[in-house]
Amino acid sequence: MTSDQYTDDMKKPWEITPKERAIFSIIVMTGAFMAILDTTVVDVIVPKLTGPLATDMYGVQWIITSYMVAAAIALLITEYLIKRFGAKAIFVFGVLLFTAASLFCGLSDTLEHMIVFRVVQGVGEALIMVTSHIMIFSYFPPEKQGLAMGLFGLGVSFAPALGPTIGGYLTEYYNWRMVFFINVPVGLLLIVSGLVYLPKERMFERLRFNYVSFLLISFATVSLLIMLSKGQQLGWFNDSLIGLLLLCSIIGFLLYGLSELWSKHRLIDFSLFKNQAFANGMMIYFFILGFSMYQYFYLLPVYYEHIKMLPTLDAGIAVFAFAIFIGIFSPLAGILSDKIGAKKTVLIASFFYVVTSIAFLPTLNYYTPLNQAMLLTVPFGIGMGLFFAPVTVMVLQNAPAHKGELAIVLMDYFRFVGGSFGTALATNNMEYFKNLHFLRMEELQNTEYLGYYLDTLAEKFGTSLEQVKAIFGNYEAFMGYNYGFYNTFMHAGYWGVLGSVFVLLLFVKFRSAKERG
Repeated sequence: MTSDQYTDDMKKPWEITPKERAIFSIIVMTGAFMAILDTTVVDVIVPKLTGPLATDMYGVQWIITSYMVAAAIALLITEYLIKRFGAKAIFVFGVLLFTAASLFCGLSDTLEHMIVFRVVQGVGEALIMVTSHIMIFSYFPPEKQGLAMGLFGLGVSFAPALGPTIGGYLTEYYNWRMVFFINVPVGLLLIVSGLVYLPKERMFERLRFNYVSFLLISFATVSLLIMLSKGQQLGWFNDSLIGLLLLCSIIGFLLYGLSELWSKHRLIDFSLFKNQAFANGMMIYFFILGFSMYQYFYLLPVYYEHIKMLPTLDAGIAVFAFAIFIGIFSPLAGILSDKIGAKKTVLIASFFYVVTSIAFLPTLNYYTPLNQAMLLTVPFGIGMGLFFAPVTVMVLQNAPAHKGELAIVLMDYFRFVGGSFGTALATNNMEYFKNLHFLRMEELQNTEYLGYYLDTLAEKFGTSLEQVKAIFGNYEAFMGYNYGFYNTFMHAGYWGVLGSVFVLLLFVKFRSAKERG
């Protein structure tokens, strides 16, 4: 429901009591938090599913890939569904799908069943995210929409960071199935409360859906996301399947573009990007939240588990050190957006984010004391918390009121695709720099002295030379991994720098052709 739509008594959506606003906001925020939490909470349990599902690591990766692909495709049809049936109906239906799929995911005993239900869960996530986003924006008057997005930012940026903590706790003290079962009572409560409390909308527009464009962009998106998800596993372009997926993605997007040009009823209205602030906001969202932040969401739990060698739960608690500051500063960023404007707040947020990601996180390594490592991530969490609300407010304020649903769809689509790119980049960079540092350590070694040293160790500990060499080789591999984090963290920060270029462009006034003439 957008700001120009009215409830049944012909009031504007934000003309409600503070109590109603609080109830409506809690319902949609809880739905968004539950849905987006699943994007990272499942990452923790994936390595533990090889036994129960009788598969290998390559197989269980499809549990993540299937969810991501389904959600990205479902986003593309969400605007049509909202205009046709209303945001409330689609939100409740999305929660129903997500809840039922969560139950069956927890009951699954085979990989095939798990993948099917993860697909359904991904569709539910897409419906929940777009509808909750647009509804909470409509519940607040224009002068308080920054606060609305700050509250919503609790779900979008706080939940992914909190995922490893919750996943680690449930897995360690219960079992992996609880990661899915915990959604069921929450989902049932949301369905009942949504049906009872959320206001109805009156819809003024029914779109004609472009099935050809939808199928083409879905084909292109599926090819792209599978390529990004499986690239590192298959050796990227050393494997013919990756090349084929890239070709399919390019052809799909080209055909989609032609379909949109020839169609009277376009799936996506790209005229939105003629607005400078809207276009720059999307690029900021794509590069900073997608390419950059999602790398850190992926890398920090890996750092704590594999470099600091913490148990899963302890690693989750360490991640929580910065996650809590995301939650604290998201509403504050929204209030600041209402006070000084979204553009200025975006500038502050991006500066804080880039400085902390470049200056602090690359210093983390094996030798960094745990307490110090957790403290160094706190300023980074503040930067992440400051980011989401002002960017979202800026994008929605620069989209026509009747295109609010489409703006949200595009933002979430960019988040999925950008996040997939970011995760793939983090994985690829980590592998590359780990091997690079390993080779450089070997290049710098004095082989004669090393041979003498290993012989001495073997003699001292009464073991064979081969065993000592194996131990030393493992040590070298670990240190290569350790030093590789510096470069990987830095490269994630570079994408934040690129996104900040679009922040600066917000303050550059481009003259139109008419003005130049």
